[in-house]
Amino acid sequence: MNIYHIVTAGTWREALEYGTYNADTLKNEGFIHCCTLTQIAGVKEMWFKGISDLLQLEIDPQLLSSDLKYEDSHQTGELFPHIYGPLNLDAVIKVTVCE
Repeated sequence: MNIYHIVTAGTWREALEYGTYNADTLKNEGFIHCCTLTQIAGVKEMWFKGISDLLQLEIDPQLLSSDLKYEDSHQTGELFPHIYGPLNLDAVIKVTVCE
């Protein structure tokens, strides 16, 4: 099952220029926050409301060079995928504009 990550277009452009994606949370929390397809709407509402110019990255977990763990980081009983390391760009199989 593929996983998803929301990012601003500017941040994604920087990743494309740099050759890898290192979210701020990787430095601050040790992982990159992701979500499943069914979690996207809630993630957008909670963390990205009012922010424009967003992209949705579709990631194939089998192509990741970093570890992937599903964790309940908010103690809600809901597991979210976390990437423990940089996101290699070839694991991103589709990029779409968020509506």
